[in-house]
Formats: sequence, C-alpha cells, structure tokens
Amino acid sequence: MRTNDRDHDIVLLGASGFVGRYTARHLARSAPDGVRIAIAGRSRARLNDVKRELGIDWPAIQVDTSDEAGVARVAASTAVIATTVGPYLRYGTEVAAACARTGTSYADLSGESIFVARSIERNHAVAETTGTKIVHSCGFDSIPSDLGVGLAHAAAGGVPIVAATLKVRSLRGGISGGTIDSLRQQLKVAKTDASARRLLANPYALTPGPSARLPGQAGSGWGKVRGSWQAPFVMGSYNQQIVQRSNYLTGWSYGQLMQYREVVATGGGPAGFARAGAIALGTASLVGALGFPPTRAVLDRVLPSPGGGPSPDVIEHGRFALDVDIYPVEGQPVRTRVTAPYDPGYGGTGVMLAESALSLVLDNLSDRAGVLTPMVAMGEHVADRLRTHGFTLEVGPLPYPRS
Repeated sequence: MRTNDRDHDIVLLGASGFVGRYTARHLARSAPDGVRIAIAGRSRARLNDVKRELGIDWPAIQVDTSDEAGVARVAASTAVIATTVGPYLRYGTEVAAACARTGTSYADLSGESIFVARSIERNHAVAETTGTKIVHSCGFDSIPSDLGVGLAHAAAGGVPIVAATLKVRSLRGGISGGTIDSLRQQLKVAKTDASARRLLANPYALTPGPSARLPGQAGSGWGKVRGSWQAPFVMGSYNQQIVQRSNYLTGWSYGQLMQYREVVATGGGPAGFARAGAIALGTASLVGALGFPPTRAVLDRVLPSPGGGPSPDVIEHGRFALDVDIYPVEGQPVRTRVTAPYDPGYGGTGVMLAESALSLVLDNLSDRAGVLTPMVAMGEHVADRLRTHGFTLEVGPLPYPRS
C-alpha cells in the first residue's frame, strides 16, 4: 500500500541481474504515472547501466544484502521491496526479516522450501503485528500453480476439493541459472541437515503443526492416464507446498484431504512414453548429480551461472501453457487454463514479479498480514493485472472425467 511518509513505493532489489532487468523493463513500460520506483543492488555502476539501457531516471541505491543496517534502511524507505536476489537462503533472509519489522511489503521469486519455512518461523508473527504482507514465490514458481487452484476453487463455489492436478501442456524457454543455484544450495544444506531433508519431501512443510495426520499426495506423477503418458514436473514438490499453505491460510478451505500433484503431459504412444521417461530420468539425475560433490563440480562448469541466462532469441520465443484441474467433493470439476507468450523463467517471471509489486502498492487488498502466498495476498487482483499483459487465466467447468 502506498504511503506518503516513505521515499519510494517500490524498490526493485537485484535490478541489474538477469531476471531483475526483465522486471525493471516491465515496470518501466507498465507502472502508472506517479508510482515512485527505485532500483537497488551491490554495484552502482551496473545499476546506472540499467538506467541507461531502459531510459529511466529512477533513484539507484547501493546496498549489499549482507549489510543488515543497510538493508533495514532500504526497507524503511519504501512501501514494497521486490527482490530477484537469490539463492534466497543465502541472500534473502535479512531482506524478508527487515521488511517484516518495518511494515514493508515484500515479494520474491523463491522456489526454496528451506528458506520459506525459515521465513515463516521467523517472520510470520512479526509481519502480522506490523500489518505486513511477506509474499514468497511471485514468479513462475508459484503463481500459475497457486492462482490456478485458488481461482478454480472459487469458481467451484468454495467447496472442499478431493484432488487437483497441474498439467504442463507446453513449456519453451531457457534454464535459469538462479533456479539451478537455488537447487544447488538447498541440496548442500540437506546433505548435512536431516530436518532439511525431511522438509524438502514434505508437502505440508509450510503449514505449521503436525502433518502426519494429513494425507500423502497422489503418487509420483509418472505413468499413463487415459491414454496419455505423464512425468513428474521438476518444481511440483515445491509448488505443492505453496498450494497447501494457501489451503492452510484459508482455514483448510480446499479440504484437509485434498491431494495435489503436478505433471508434464507428454502424449500417447511410444513417443509419449519415451518423453515421459526422459523427463523423469533427467530430473532425478540432475538432483542426484547436484547433491554429489564430484558430479556437482562437473555440472557447475556447464550449467548456467547465477545471474546468467539464455540468449535473447530463446527468451523472445518462450511461452508456456498449463492446465490446473480441480475435482470438488460435489459439483462439476473445474479447470484453470494458464498461458502466457513469455519465457517462463525470465520474461514471464519478470512480468509476474513486477505486477505482484504493483498489486501490493496499488490494489485494494485485504488486511491479511503475515508470510502469505500469492493467492492469499493478492488473488484475483494480480490475476486481473496479468490478464492485461497477455496472460490467460481462464476458469471454466470440466465436462469430462478426471485425467
């Protein structure tokens, strides 16, 4: 929410990084007149490069995320911090905590279970006291998943859900160096911390209280359903945790027995089987190799580095299409179709983060505070914003059986 007693409405932290530049570009094109935006990062020279590249005259703030006092000053100067600086387990802890203390709303791109779980433990009660929205996962992880389930649930009348499935129909774009590094850092922590290992595998890791009484989720995602092969989606286990946190924060409105999973639809026949097998094997191999120091050292030389990314041509031709199907305890199944003509990891994620920040500043949101999810914090408001920028979030009944 905008406030006149602060210097800025939005501070974009990490604006000179790969995703940060896409986020800044979208803000420069789409933020309404009068929204006071600043960019921040470790290098003033690189921030000035961004200003020249985009033709903007926003203030540039030099700050290092390891400088607690500096981060606190930036947080106190703005209504919202949107940060692209990951891995968040390493670079986001103090930023989120400073925002919670100073009553500054916060949005990031985290897909890191350990970081978000620790943020909930440290910041939720503080943010409730200060009336602050701390919103993790405002990019491709996990806005399509979170909004997809939430919007379909509302369209179904808000009744409990038996099962929900996100299906990746098409996905074109580059691999994010930041995402790879986040996975790398989490696996390093989990290797020496048994509680962290358990957290990564727990669909209810972001919901407090005992989870043993709650159901496991519906299989691995590998197999053949109604003539079509499916493989597990690489970010499904994390997105599952965000969706279940939305469920928890709304009083288990989706139902405590809801089973949620994410899969990649690969088609029928031998070709579909081969694609599903390749995806499942590739995902397992990547995780295993990043968790083993000798193979991790080899992969570090070939995988994208943090702050890096694919060619402009790859990003320009990126797109994605997802279906989120829910099956309520009564009534007709409902689908949310989520599509966008953007690379999911860069262009699309930049739009999602930028519009999340603008929603936190400009929209008439509920007074709900704490460590929230995109659906609980912004819901239909941010969905409407994304629709104006080429996203499809269509909700309608499913006339056919569960698949």
